[in-house]
Amino acid sequence: MSSHHLAGHFSVDDSARRIRNYRYAEERMMRVLGGWIALTPELPAKLLFGRHVWDCAQHADLWGRRLPELRAAAHESEPANDAMVAFTEMLESPEGPRQTLERIVGVYAVLKPHLVTVYARHLASTNAVYEPPTRRILTRCLEEERRHAAAGAIVLDRLARDAAGRARVADCARRLLAALEKAGGVTGDAPAPLVDPALLDVAPEIVAPDLVQVPPDFDPAALSADLASAVNDHRESLESGDAAGAAEWVEPGARDALSAAFAPLAGGITSTRVVGLAAIGRQQMVKLRIESPRAIGFVQLRWTQTTSGWRIAAGDLVSTEPVSAAP
Repeated sequence: MSSHHLAGHFSVDDSARRIRNYRYAEERMMRVLGGWIALTPELPAKLLFGRHVWDCAQHADLWGRRLPELRAAAHESEPANDAMVAFTEMLESPEGPRQTLERIVGVYAVLKPHLVTVYARHLASTNAVYEPPTRRILTRCLEEERRHAAAGAIVLDRLARDAAGRARVADCARRLLAALEKAGGVTGDAPAPLVDPALLDVAPEIVAPDLVQVPPDFDPAALSADLASAVNDHRESLESGDAAGAAEWVEPGARDALSAAFAPLAGGITSTRVVGLAAIGRQQMVKLRIESPRAIGFVQLRWTQTTSGWRIAAGDLVSTEPVSAAP
């Protein structure tokens, strides 16, 4: 006769409650990631969200189908408490086009690492004899959430490239962790630490399929020296607010049309950057990214050689997006 104890760490009712808590977290992540795909302009983050929506949906379904086996209603989700609802509402709140960092932080630097920690602890406490269904689900969810968190950390590091971005990441993570601590984690009784960094290590080859290889930024060295000089002088005039100086680089017949193209970016251009170049015969199409306090726009300028050197013969506003202040 085996002396192995048939008792688990959690009662059947407690296990069902925890599974409803897990399903609540996974279901909310599924919904929020799906909603953020259309709101997120950065391709690496957009595709990351798209790839992980399906996994979160599968996790929610697995937990939902496990519940009847624990004498509970199928496919029910339950937040641990009101503070957990407040945490998820805070996590879901960044909806502006300029809040991608906050979106990634909430899901990939806070909630998914927390689920990794909670799932690992739960798995360690389950009984291998009579809880194999729960163990199988925990093993799958743990493996996939660990991989998701690692992929999200890489994308976050790529996008938060300056001091201001890193400060936003740190502030957002601090606020969300404080809210999660107030809730006691997804189950309402998770012990500290809510995130165990030792559980988050994943081999690079495992994470690679979740990532999109981003093409390098456009190299301005692709412009010839004389064109680069003209483009840079025009950009400097735009950034300094020297309308007359900027107009000198535009052919007289194109000035009204170009003024109309720049109109949505009025209010003081703060930065410009060359992001593309294409040749059309002897003319050069130069694409600028232009940022103002009101909007970010992409303007395509057709530069042509004249007796006075390079001049802008035409220009079009390709797209704009509003600037949303970071929280």
